[in-house]
Order: sequence, then structure tokens, then C-alpha cells
Amino acid sequence: MSEHAAAEIKSADDPAFQLPASLGSLSIPLSIGGLVLLLAGWGLANSIHARFGMSAYLTAFIYCLSIAVGCLFFVMIQHLCRAGWSVVIRRIAETVMLMVIPLAVLFLPILGTLLFGEGVLYKWDDPNHAIENHLPITAWMEKTRWLDSSWFTVRAVIYFAIWAALALFYYRGSIRQDTTGDKAITDKLQYWSGPAIMMFCGATSFAAFDWVMSLAPMWFSTMFGVYVFAGSILSAHCIISVAVYALQRRGAIQDEVTIEHYHDLGKYMFGFVFFWTYIAFSQFLLIWYGNIPEETHWFYERGLGQDHLDTWGTVGLILIFFHWMLPFAGLMSRHVRRNPKLVFAWAIYLLILHFVDVYWMIMPESAAPDASHASAEGAVGVAASVLCVLGMFLLMIGMVLKIAKQNAVIAVRDPRLGESIAFENM
Repeated sequence: MSEHAAAEIKSADDPAFQLPASLGSLSIPLSIGGLVLLLAGWGLANSIHARFGMSAYLTAFIYCLSIAVGCLFFVMIQHLCRAGWSVVIRRIAETVMLMVIPLAVLFLPILGTLLFGEGVLYKWDDPNHAIENHLPITAWMEKTRWLDSSWFTVRAVIYFAIWAALALFYYRGSIRQDTTGDKAITDKLQYWSGPAIMMFCGATSFAAFDWVMSLAPMWFSTMFGVYVFAGSILSAHCIISVAVYALQRRGAIQDEVTIEHYHDLGKYMFGFVFFWTYIAFSQFLLIWYGNIPEETHWFYERGLGQDHLDTWGTVGLILIFFHWMLPFAGLMSRHVRRNPKLVFAWAIYLLILHFVDVYWMIMPESAAPDASHASAEGAVGVAASVLCVLGMFLLMIGMVLKIAKQNAVIAVRDPRLGESIAFENM
């Protein structure tokens, strides 16, 4: 623990530790409004064609899931490192990570596409895909040993079971400690954090392979799971920063979360912007250097071909300049990271760019089965995708607020709470 003197801690039932009524009242409107927007966006996307509609839905799903699993990792890594600084903000991540459970229900439409066997979303689900695209049969047979609809479903159940079990284990332990104040709960959560992270990494990497990478079934990259994880953990720090700022603007945890905590959140946002860039560039460099057709076509479809330069190539350039260069420069200053308004603004900005990243990963594979090239489907397609992701995100936030109303927004009896309040950057 830190050598800082423990700060005065308010009583566990202090109103400053409860979700402000002005935020709690938004739970139902956000949930209903989000569902309406999601259905509207999905319907608009489906009017273009079925694969585009499901691709837009998958984009929204992966975006929201990445935030939830990023928060799950945040909680586990804090326990693994026995971190004290993050106690006052950890409950936010603990609440968001529970969204892996309702997201399991929202995954059912994606599984439903496998019932038709016509490659509605995943091309490997179409029994004629290999023949129609003149793929090497031997390689295709090996691919479909893994990319089988029944085995795909079983694996999805395993992934969600791991995430849900870990999220419930850490959330229930934290909430129980609010009542009992038992320090042994912290020891237990720390003890299991190592194995928990190993299970998390396996589930998250293979989910990225199954649900996103297999959209281009002949493509493969061993770094793709890490690439998806990099965006997840970055978005987790962003959503925590936004939530902290919103809570403080409504009068909660104003004395507990200080400039020092914003400074650390800003540092992690800065660090994971660079980590995301490092993984993205490393994946591209190895594939470019190897120049193997089975690997290069994924990047070709995203902007290197002459038919795509005006669409996906532009999105790729947006990611380079606005997901890396601009936030890298903007978050470098200590002054920025110690300004709550600027940390909040950069967090919102990066959450938007994270959507662009997920959109760039998924939507180039959204062309209709009879189309020779991927397409963004114009302004209508982009609008449909934005409505889908905005709707699912608002639905998720509405559910987060409903859960947050039931407990304190801070771990009120964590043994490191005093250390966290007194935390100072060196």
C-alpha cells in the first residue's frame, strides 16, 4: 500500500457515494430510446441487404462488448497488481463489465444467422462459398473443421460463460465487502486474479478470431486477438473517465476522485493509444513483409485496391491520423491529463474513434453475396451503422445505470480506499 496518510473517509451510506437521482432517472429512457434506435438502424441496414444489416448489427455488438470486456480486464488487473490508486473508480468498471450478460442475449441474432446455412453473415456458413470462389478445397476443409456452426455456437457459450462467471465473481465480492468490510474478500479476489486473466485472454482472443476475423474466412493473423484487446482496454479507460466526470458534475464522489486520478486515467489513455498503434502497425508490417496472398487480401479490401481507395482507404487514413497521431499529441501534455474537462473530452473523442476502428474491421466484409467488392453502401449505410451502434450503446448505458442505482458508486469498505483517496502522482 501507499505510504500516504489515509484521508478521512465518509460513512458508507453517505449520499456522495450514491448514484445521483438525475442520472438514475435516465435508466429507462436510455434503455427504451436505445432499443428503438437499434431496431431502426438494424431495419434500415437490412433494407440495403441482409448481410449488410447483420454486419451493422455485429459492428454495434462488438463495439459494446469490447467496452464491457475491457472493463472486466481493468478490474482484474487492478487486483492482480494490488493497485490502490484505482479503488475510487473501480466500481464503475465493475458495473460496466456486468454488461457481458445482457450482451450474451444480444448475441442470439448473430447465432441465428447460422440457422439458414446461406452465409447471411459469415461466408464460411455458405456450403457453396469455396466452390464459387475457387478456394483450395484441402485448405477449406481444414478451415471448416473449426468454422462449423455447431462448434461455433458451443465456443460462443464457453466465451460468455467465462466472462459472465468472472464478472459476477468480482462484482459480487466487491458488493459483499461493502456490507461486511471483510478484508479477506480482497485477498480472495487478488488470489484468483492471475488464473482469471489467463481465462479472460483465451476467451477474448478466440472470440475475436471467431466473430470478427472469420468474416474473411481464409484470412488469419495471430495478432488479431491482441489488436481487438488493445481497442477494448483503451475504450474501458475512456468510459471510466466519462463516467467519473458525469458523476462529479452531478455531485457524487467529488472529494474522493481528485486531479491525481484523472492524471492516471489520462496517462493510461495516452499509453493505450500508443499500444493500439503498435499492435496495428506490427500486424500490418508482418503481413506486408511476408506478402502471402492469404494474408494480404484483408488489407487489400481495406484500402490498398484501386476500387477501395476512396472508401475504406480513407477510413484507414482517418485511423492513422485521428486514432493515433492526434490523440497521441493531444494527451502527451501533463497539463491536459490533469484537466478533468480535457480528459473527459479526449475520452469521448476516443470512444467515437473506437467505433471507426470496429467499423473498419467489420464492414468491408459486408458486401452482398453476389457483389465482387465490399462497399460502405453510401450515406444510408453509414447512417444505419451509426444508429445501430448508438442504439446498442445507449441500451447498455441504461442497464448500467439501473444496476448502479442499487449499490454505491464506490467500493466504500475496500481496505485500500484511504490510500486511493490520498493518492498522489510523483
